[in-house]
Amino acid sequence: MGNGTRLGKVRGLGAAGGGVVHHWWLQRVTAVASLFLVLWFAFSLARLPSLDYASARLWLSQPIVAVPMCLLVVSVFWHFRLGVQVMLEDYLHGSKRVIAMLALNFYTFVLAAFALFSVLKIALPAA
Repeated sequence: MGNGTRLGKVRGLGAAGGGVVHHWWLQRVTAVASLFLVLWFAFSLARLPSLDYASARLWLSQPIVAVPMCLLVVSVFWHFRLGVQVMLEDYLHGSKRVIAMLALNFYTFVLAAFALFSVLKIALPAA
């Protein structure tokens, strides 16, 4: 940029000083991914002959179903975490924000891990 004005040096860098729209972009990407995966999930469930436990378990045990289901879990929990993070950053300050962010990360990680474990337990054959 050379030796321009102070405004010229910081233009385009944003409030954080880094000029990164990473968080905003991730929210949009996870929203679109979740939209497509939820539509896939709804149509797949609608095509099942029955919604009983045995058919759902047989359906989920197929690799072509288990992979998008795992992607759905990751996408939805990631999008959830990003959205709640924005809310917490906007409305909480100081140590309350730090504690809330730690709780959010723990809560999201534990629930996503539990959901992925559940899908993989059905999808992978017992050794």
